[in-house]
Amino acid sequence: MGFLRLAGAPEDSIRASRQTVAGKTQATVTKSGAATVYIASMTFLAIDVGNTRLKWACYDSAQPGASLLAQGAEFLENIDKLADGAWADLQEPQQMLGCIVAGDAVRRRVEEQMELWNVTPRWVVASPTEAGVVNGYDNPSRLGADRWVAMIGARHHVLAQGAPRPVIVVMVGTAVTVEAIDTQGQFLGGIILPGHGIMLRALESGTAGLHVPTGEVRTFPTNTSDALTSGGTYAIAGAVARMTQHLRDHCQAEPARIMTGGAGWKMAPSMVQPCELVDSLIFDGLLVIAQTRLAAG
Repeated sequence: MGFLRLAGAPEDSIRASRQTVAGKTQATVTKSGAATVYIASMTFLAIDVGNTRLKWACYDSAQPGASLLAQGAEFLENIDKLADGAWADLQEPQQMLGCIVAGDAVRRRVEEQMELWNVTPRWVVASPTEAGVVNGYDNPSRLGADRWVAMIGARHHVLAQGAPRPVIVVMVGTAVTVEAIDTQGQFLGGIILPGHGIMLRALESGTAGLHVPTGEVRTFPTNTSDALTSGGTYAIAGAVARMTQHLRDHCQAEPARIMTGGAGWKMAPSMVQPCELVDSLIFDGLLVIAQTRLAAG
C-alpha cells in the first residue's frame, strides 16, 4: 500500500499517527509544528461478467471519479488464465465489487483467480433500493445485476450533469435491455430483446437461404445481408424509441438516453433519438455502490 505525500515537513525524526477516514488510511507526520499528511492508495477492483466476456477495471479508490489504474477483458473461456496473465502484475486491490450474469460456475472460476490476493469477493444482487434508485421489479432480487448496476450508474451520471431528470438506459450486448427511470429515481420497468447475433442466428436456423455475410445498415437495403443487419438495428432502435415515448408521457419531461454495452458503438449512430454512449457505465455504477456501502459502514 503506497502513500501520497500532500504537504509539509522533513521526513526525518517523525511522529506518526494513523486513522481511517472515508475508507482511506491517513498518516499524519509532524515535526516542529509542521505536518505532512499521507493518504494510502486504497485500490478498488470492479468486475463485470457478462454472457460472453469478463471485463475488469482497477481504480485508485472506491468512489465516482476515481482514477483508472488498469483495465482489461477476457472471453469467458479464457478467465482461468487471469491470475497468471493480466492480473499477475496488478497492484493488489483492497476492495472488490462485481456483477455477474453468467452463473455460479463462472463466478467460482473468477473467485479462484482472485485467490492470488487477500481480498474478499463481493457481488451485487439487486435489492429494493440502493444508491438513490428504487427497484420497481415485481421481485427485486430477480432483476439482473448488470441491469441494476447500469441503472445506478446512469442515474448518478445524470445527476452529475445537473437537475434530476428521467433517463432511458440501453445496454447492447448478447441481449438488449431498455430501462426506464423516472425523475425521482424510481425504476419503472424495462424490456429485454435479442441482440444482433441472436436475431441473425434465429433467422439462419429457421429460414432457408439466409446464411449470408454480415451487411451494413442502409436506409433502403437492396440485398439480403444489408436487409438482415438493418432489420436487427431498426428493431432495437424502435424499441428504444417506444420506451422513450412511454417515459416522456409518464414524466411529462424529455428523458436523457444513455447507451452502453459491447455493441453500443455500433447501435448509437442508428438511434431514432441521440443516445449518450458511456462505455464505463457498469463500472461507474459499481463505484457508486461501493462508495455508498462504505459510507453506510
